[in-house]
Amino acid sequence: MVKTIDAKMLSKMFLAGAKNLEEKKEWINELNVFPVPDGDTGTNMTLTIMAAAKEVSAMEKPDMTVLCKAISSGSLRGARGNSGVILSQLFRGFTKGVRDYEELNAKILADAFDKAVETAYKAVMKPKEGTILTVAKGGARKARELADRGEEDLTVFFEEVIKYADEVLEKTPDLLPVLKQAGVVDSGGQGLMQVLKGAYEAFLGKEIDFKLSDVKASASATSVNMDAQAQADIKFGYCTEFIIMLSRNFNIKQEMDFKAYLESIGDSIVVVADEDVVKVHVHTNDPGMAIQKALKYGALSNMKIDNMRLEHQEKLFQMAEKQRKEAAEPEEMPKKEVGFIAVSAGDGIQEIFKGLGVDYVIEGGQTMNPSTADMLDAVEKVNADTVFILPNNKNIILAADQASHMVEDKKIIVIPTKTVPQGITAVINYVPELSVEENTDTMSEEIKSVRTGQVTYAVRDTMIDDKEIKQGDYMGIGDSGILSNGTDMMEVTFRMIEDMMEDDKELISIYYGSEVSEETAGELKDRVEERYPRCDVELQYGGQPIYYYIVSAE
Repeated sequence: MVKTIDAKMLSKMFLAGAKNLEEKKEWINELNVFPVPDGDTGTNMTLTIMAAAKEVSAMEKPDMTVLCKAISSGSLRGARGNSGVILSQLFRGFTKGVRDYEELNAKILADAFDKAVETAYKAVMKPKEGTILTVAKGGARKARELADRGEEDLTVFFEEVIKYADEVLEKTPDLLPVLKQAGVVDSGGQGLMQVLKGAYEAFLGKEIDFKLSDVKASASATSVNMDAQAQADIKFGYCTEFIIMLSRNFNIKQEMDFKAYLESIGDSIVVVADEDVVKVHVHTNDPGMAIQKALKYGALSNMKIDNMRLEHQEKLFQMAEKQRKEAAEPEEMPKKEVGFIAVSAGDGIQEIFKGLGVDYVIEGGQTMNPSTADMLDAVEKVNADTVFILPNNKNIILAADQASHMVEDKKIIVIPTKTVPQGITAVINYVPELSVEENTDTMSEEIKSVRTGQVTYAVRDTMIDDKEIKQGDYMGIGDSGILSNGTDMMEVTFRMIEDMMEDDKELISIYYGSEVSEETAGELKDRVEERYPRCDVELQYGGQPIYYYIVSAE
């Protein structure tokens, strides 16, 4: 009978859970309710947990406190999409519940599961049952029941928790009709189950390859860093490790600045901060630069430098120099009172945002949700006292909110824009002469009047919103569901617009994507103008992937 686990075992279980999720991510992606080519729940959750797993895997002999710090901070910064943010909050709550113990028994674990669920529910403004939250709550409820009845055998404890959570997952379609109609269970809940099942296999002693492979995401800062880390042994010659004995508090901004500096001189970076010490690992061609920077924060100890590729050192140094030049930051923008960050995909839409005065555009959207770390990096680049963030996608709002709570030296306001047209409307309605509070209210109110439709294609047969959809069909998706579908893109788009229109709408904006010609888009514009002669109809190149057209009516 095994009654307790220590930090070493918890570390193995966490890495095994991450590995299992990574292996199942494509299967989880396919559980997306809407049959669109952007089901990315599995990818988002994998990128979230891998951000923490990379820090955990670099630890040789983790103690519980440092391990919990790595899991919590790594997943919080790496969180992508709603499912990833909720997963990071579950880890945050769980680690708060176990970080002060050297060994964990059933009672401590049950308390930690309760704390995990409580933390995750608080992070979501309007929690919805039938999701990952419901599955987590079910698992925590079973853990509490087992602990209260005196179950001490962790083999039985974990097995029963997983079995019951699986039963809850199977019932999610009964709680969300849209899941039942699509014939799938909740994808986020399934992702959580794969983490738990992988962790349990490690607990049972199953031999697991803990090597972490690269996970592809958007061409964002995080994914670029992950790609670089996978090739670190090729580019950088010295493996450098040390501990900083802090002489003062090491806040979030200082930690981010230090990581950014290390990224400019090397890769394969792990920075794990505790209350008074910081563990550092970096592959670089100039260990002295890392050491000099670290000395600004305190005294150093446990220093270790290994030459990994001596015979190619000169070549590697030249490569690193080139990389540093390519990654050099532009000159800092002039200080201003208010700045804007927008998330969008498509060179045309990005140019529209920049033309409206947005200071920084994060490339992302469907299929490539930026992480909390990407948001924090963007905020750092905008030299303003107050920064508005426009997520422009409902699956990015939570990551933006999470970032807003992690910034200390600026006021961050997230306008909950769910679509690109809402983001454009928000920026247009910003009035410099008004106060921040007045502009927040105005923008938040104005985006409510925008109706949005997007045209894409179906990746599988399904029945949803009382519509039978075949693989390859075009679909017009509105704010609350599928408005039209069929085999003719023009007809599907036009019927979608007809469904969007209301008597008070005066402006129709059409943004055509990278796979639509200007001529074809022009034909659609002419047809819409003929149908709605009293409306202004604007046609603009968006260049967005996945969606042939994005249309707004306001």
